[in-house]
Amino acid sequence: MFEYIQDSLRDAIKTLCGNGRLTESNMREGLEQVRQSLLDADVSLPVVKDFIANISEKALGISVKQYLDPTKQLVKIVQDELIALMGPVDHSLHLKKPLSILMLCGLQGSGKTTTCGKFGKLLIKRNLKPMLVAADLQRPAAIDQLEILGNSIDAPVYVDRDSKDPIQVCKDAVKRATAEGIDVLVLDTAGRLHIDDELMNQLATIDRELQPDQIYFVVDAMTGQDAVNSAKAFNDALELDGVILTKLDGDTRGGAALSVKHVTGVPIKFIGTGEVIDTLEEFHPDRMAGRILGMGDMLSLIEQAAEKFDNEQLIKNQERLQQGVFTLEDFRAQMSQVNRLGSFSKILNYIPGMGSFSSMFDGMGSSADNQFKNIGGIIDSMTKEEKDNPVIIDGGRRRRIARGAGVDQGQVSGLIRMFLPMAEAMRNMSTMSVRDQMKTMQDLVKNASHNPTASLKVAKVGTGKRLTSEEKRDARKQREKEKKKREKEKRQK
Repeated sequence: MFEYIQDSLRDAIKTLCGNGRLTESNMREGLEQVRQSLLDADVSLPVVKDFIANISEKALGISVKQYLDPTKQLVKIVQDELIALMGPVDHSLHLKKPLSILMLCGLQGSGKTTTCGKFGKLLIKRNLKPMLVAADLQRPAAIDQLEILGNSIDAPVYVDRDSKDPIQVCKDAVKRATAEGIDVLVLDTAGRLHIDDELMNQLATIDRELQPDQIYFVVDAMTGQDAVNSAKAFNDALELDGVILTKLDGDTRGGAALSVKHVTGVPIKFIGTGEVIDTLEEFHPDRMAGRILGMGDMLSLIEQAAEKFDNEQLIKNQERLQQGVFTLEDFRAQMSQVNRLGSFSKILNYIPGMGSFSSMFDGMGSSADNQFKNIGGIIDSMTKEEKDNPVIIDGGRRRRIARGAGVDQGQVSGLIRMFLPMAEAMRNMSTMSVRDQMKTMQDLVKNASHNPTASLKVAKVGTGKRLTSEEKRDARKQREKEKKKREKEKRQK
């Protein structure tokens, strides 16, 4: 997401590096690059003109001050303008008691029904009791889809398959919700392949008769400028309270996110960042601006980690680290936690200075993330002694592990070479301050990013081939012990 804008803005700022003073002459080339990057990203032309004019006015004449780099000052100006372009955003749902009604509308294929299920999940996380309403009678599959989504999040779904009147369906749903003590009613209204009078009249009638507390327009971010135009048309008819941009994890240039607020006056309130039911997030202009400029978004990453990580496992991991223990089993537990946040390339976009490396993984498809998944199989194929002390893994053990995990021996060796320096770093981190821990983690991620294929080419450490005399003796004893154990089990059978 936003790769076009990220790369072009970075190049434009580099053009201005080294200038002691930002003048109209030396800014012209840089601002032209910014302008072109925004247009390439399908940002609305009026938005681009205003954006460039504001930056030019504020940046012109910035001179070098003590301890200040004019380039950094320019980045701050661009960041502030991006925030102003997309914000401010009121994230409150303005819910009322005893029952609040939220209405989702949008064109067919925008992900509206899926977003309805995601919204229900979001409300449940906030300790509210939602009911989803299947008011999209134009597309029969929408009713089935909403029922499946409702069951997946354990939320009731109001359905009337015999009715042909969506307005009556919504009215009956209000009665049912009131009787069952529901907190929030979420209406999944009908969509069309295009905007027409019948659709708008139907939505306007629901708005007039049910008077929903909030109306959100769901739009596919991949439709670019069409997303902005349709949002404007719906806002003229319904007075929207917010926009929900879906499929921001896809191949989108980001033009809709940068244009919709400026053109319609309606803020983006939520964004969909994946197909999983819990991938609906609040939209924060300041955080998004940071990601666009490669500054990362650690706040969002921390919030997701707090929500998705297993706290008991985290405490257990921390206690083991404080004791100086970090085995391959601990490493797999850590990986299992991280996988809950999404792909490795997605996580890199949240870390300051790491966003530029995420494209390395995108270009490889999902192979890099699949390789991280294969690590679990490799570890499962090891004995407890091998997990605790992987330096004892010799050629024979490596062949056995590779067969058990369904991988080649090189991947087993690669895991060991990657794990040993990481284990040392993790043990050292247990005695560091939070700030030093963050720096160490950034260094680890940066090193991994330079070699995406599971860091198979890091400097060699003990892999089982070059053992000390003591390690060879211990390994030999361990092999003899396991051999006797196998022979004993064989005799018992």
